[in-house]
Amino acid sequence: MSPTVIARFQPRAGAAADVERILRGMVVPTRAEPGCRRYDLYRTGSLESTGYCLIERYVDEAAIQAHRETAHYKAYRAAIADLLAQPIDVALLAPLDVSE
Repeated sequence: MSPTVIARFQPRAGAAADVERILRGMVVPTRAEPGCRRYDLYRTGSLESTGYCLIERYVDEAAIQAHRETAHYKAYRAAIADLLAQPIDVALLAPLDVSE
């Protein structure tokens, strides 16, 4: 079964549009990675408190590590850090009973 990553982002005040632009820029190159099975971006919250969530699924943990070594991943991490109200909340889920 494929490991899943959930990453949550809370933009600082006034930075939601920039955070969204950066996260949208990750979708196409990440989906093109050979180990990526799913990479979906969601908006969370309300207009007053917008957040973002990525739900990612990879063929194995090596594919997650390969993703973290790509140029687009490194560039996004560098660009987004100062735009967030808090550190990125990342959870790595190990499937136990999941419908693929």
